Amino acid sequence: MKLLGIGSRINHTEYGKGVVTNVSSKEYWVTFIDGGLETIAIDSEFDVIEAAENEVDTVSFYDVEQSLLSILKKWNGLGEPVAIADKWKGGNMKLEPGQAGVAGKDVPIDIFFHKIVMLRDRLRVMEQKINASKLEEIEKVELQQYITRIYGSLTTFNVLFKLQNDYFVGEKTK
Repeated sequence: MKLLGIGSRINHTEYGKGVVTNVSSKEYWVTFIDGGLETIAIDSEFDVIEAAENEVDTVSFYDVEQSLLSILKKWNGLGEPVAIADKWKGGNMKLEPGQAGVAGKDVPIDIFFHKIVMLRDRLRVMEQKINASKLEEIEKVELQQYITRIYGSLTTFNVLFKLQNDYFVGEKTK
């Protein structure tokens, strides 16, 4: 069995997708998109997405960390880290239906906030793709106006953000 090198991408049966960041004689150190750093046995169950050569050259931890962050952002469409306002950390959102006999739902605010941030980041990617497309300028402007209106609809959630520069900003009224 050939060892994977640092930078190899795998899909583990339990932890999901990740990148090999260190290799020993018995295990891989893998940083997983959803689970963080884990050590897994070299013979554990996983699929190789992309193998990197097991080179002897040394690479600094900083270089590996920067490469890993770049890969994870590319794979997951992640933007810069966004902080939730301190008052909401660990909070819970209770959804109570107006119809009798229907169960309500509790949603941790941290999870809800993460989904709002992912939505915002995906809108930003869509904007970039529209601007880089070969569409006519008038079509780009029309699509951009829709996205701006979507941002405006999401301004209600600005209360969750710690920093004002992370807020959703919609169309300004004249």
